[in-house]
Amino acid sequence: MWWFQQGLSFLPVALVVWSAASFVFSYITAIVLHHVDPLVPYISDTGTIPPERCLFGIMLNVSTFLGMATMYVRYKQVSALSPEKPKILRLNKLGLTLGWMSCFGLCIIANFQKCILYYIHVLGACLTFGVGSIYMLVQTILSYLMQPEVHSKDIFWARLAVFLWSCSSILSMFVSSVVLYSGLYGQNLVQKLHWDPQERGYTPHIISTVSEWSLAFSFLSFFLTYIRDFQKISLRAVVSLQGQTLHESPGSFRAEEQALLIAGSI
Repeated sequence: MWWFQQGLSFLPVALVVWSAASFVFSYITAIVLHHVDPLVPYISDTGTIPPERCLFGIMLNVSTFLGMATMYVRYKQVSALSPEKPKILRLNKLGLTLGWMSCFGLCIIANFQKCILYYIHVLGACLTFGVGSIYMLVQTILSYLMQPEVHSKDIFWARLAVFLWSCSSILSMFVSSVVLYSGLYGQNLVQKLHWDPQERGYTPHIISTVSEWSLAFSFLSFFLTYIRDFQKISLRAVVSLQGQTLHESPGSFRAEEQALLIAGSI
């Protein structure tokens, strides 16, 4: 059995591989069609013009569902491992809520392009990366609280390092974006897809785009830390019949079942 076939480890693996592929494929398509510059465009710029916009949208929608499934499995795992620790359970519920909000933001990014509905796209980015960073912080704190009984110190330090990487990328992207869109380098830069290295504003633009790519891959790296944890989880379905036929009410079935049990006991 391969390592990614153990337990539910395929979930974070699929999330990371599929999300990375959505960025790379839309980037390659946009470059081949000369829709953006080859040197580090914004991720959103690579999903602005058809046909890469269609590819970008549908692949990120799939990433949204993979992310929700991964976060839910993580939530159930923590609940099962620490059933009698109220502090951990509260943080765990908070983490799931924040994680699903982040996934909703990713869905907004996928379906509302930057050059068409800019402010809605920015709202999605804030939910994805801003709320997502808080989700990473909550999971890092949970890893700290659950060591050494459940989590090793290595996992905690790995998640803390990725969280700090994410925060530094957010800070760098925020500062460079504020400088770039302050009006010093012209108007309507949001619609600008091609940049000349000689023009004003190119340096903060490159810093901003590099920070965005760094931020995206820091998020993917965080989910890689789930792989070893998910190898110890299995999934099974339990079917509970509420009736012997599809037209029978659940109440009558329970009454019939109870009568059979009484007859059997007699």
